[in-house]
Amino acid sequence: MNKYILALDQGTTSSRAILFGHDGRVRAIAQQEFPQIFPQPGWVEHDAGDIWRSQLAVAQEVLRESGADAADIAAIGIANQRETTLLWDRSTGKPVANAIVWQDRRTAGICDALREAGHAERIRQKTGLVIDAYFSGTKLKWLLDNVPGVRARAERGELAFGTVDAWLVWKLCGRHVTDVSNASRTMLFDIHALAWDEELLQCLDIPPSVLPAVVPSSGEVGRSDPQWFGASIPIAGIAGDQQAATFGQACHQPGMAKNTYGTGCFMLMHTGDRAKASHNNLLTTVGWNRSGVPGAEYMLEGSVFMAGAAVQWLRDGLGIIRSAEEVEELAASVPDTGGVVMVPAFAGLGAPYWDAYARGTIVGLTRGSTKAHIARATLAAIAYQTADVLEAMQKDAEIGLTELRVDGGAARNNLLMQFQADVLGVPVVRPKVTETTALGAAYLAGLAVGFWSSREEIAAQWQVDRRFEPAMAAAEARQRLATWRRAVDRSREWAVPE
Repeated sequence: MNKYILALDQGTTSSRAILFGHDGRVRAIAQQEFPQIFPQPGWVEHDAGDIWRSQLAVAQEVLRESGADAADIAAIGIANQRETTLLWDRSTGKPVANAIVWQDRRTAGICDALREAGHAERIRQKTGLVIDAYFSGTKLKWLLDNVPGVRARAERGELAFGTVDAWLVWKLCGRHVTDVSNASRTMLFDIHALAWDEELLQCLDIPPSVLPAVVPSSGEVGRSDPQWFGASIPIAGIAGDQQAATFGQACHQPGMAKNTYGTGCFMLMHTGDRAKASHNNLLTTVGWNRSGVPGAEYMLEGSVFMAGAAVQWLRDGLGIIRSAEEVEELAASVPDTGGVVMVPAFAGLGAPYWDAYARGTIVGLTRGSTKAHIARATLAAIAYQTADVLEAMQKDAEIGLTELRVDGGAARNNLLMQFQADVLGVPVVRPKVTETTALGAAYLAGLAVGFWSSREEIAAQWQVDRRFEPAMAAAEARQRLATWRRAVDRSREWAVPE
């Protein structure tokens, strides 16, 4: 009998692999960071080879360290950083350029042109997305238009486009596929028809021949090449990291919501089996679907570009902490921010502002301001951005949130979680298993191969680690949010081209 599911959690700054047992608990984990590439301001790239090598290395490491072999693994599930865009040669597997990362803003001008040409409402209706450099479609167009010879090769059918999930599946088993959750983040996919859209492809001048086949999030899509793990293993689960985390948090019913505190901050609310349009600058996105089950389940999403990445900037940019874990102690050394407000718009602002030209801003500095105040203001900014998203989400969904389930690295920060509950005015609930992104990928894969029998079995495994109750007066929370929004206004449209 198979003992484990192997989850590959390919993130923006590191690749991880986790073995999960039948009880949904972690049996082994390995992680490896890989380099970030910043060719010029606003550009962010990855070497696709670094992504693959680091992901394969940690997958092999967890098997080695746990003493497991391929026969012990029921299936592989993949969760991935979304929107990051790759283009590679079908015959050699060699990428034509570095991957363009989801944070990259180089295509802001392309997005401006699409809006000016009147495409915004049509794109929103079909894809559920706003026009923004965040999504994969304009990144792919940029590669086709700017890498010499690439467009002609693509039109001859020689090249393959994919987000990171497609790249990993290609390397593992040679198939060119993506799942519906990742496809829904490209600005090329009709989320109602669950298919690539010819009109959108023409709008962005994308040849259909580069596109992967779209497969269910839960269902076997291939088997890994025996060279990687000693024998082949079914690949049976694929989901973008935020959809995977939502599934891992057992948010399986309409109205349930989770927030992931990673490099960015991503809140998703389950809205049922029909796409719900946003009127408050949120995204409508596909959550997941399952092989043999018609249709899909949908989410409203608010995407914050800089959350944990702002803490990394305190470490790497300012040098005021040696590790991300130190930020809580430093921030707790002062009772408040001393009037300092930080807007971490290093890569523009996401929901609900969608301002590609906003830039990072710190206001309220005085001679009494210290690195501790800046650290506390950085944590507060993460909570404020989440509050902005939740306010918009509750208006769209017309559902009052009763609790927010949380995960991701910064969810371990008790100071941040308590402040989050204070400014939201609802309890914040952290589960015992916080590796929910990987867990969601594992659950999707495990359901496909019968490792778990049902979603009810999965939901029963979800357990609370700690519940943070709001302790701040509602009037004070409103005042703090008003001050935050004044600071946001000062960050807006800073880098508009002259």
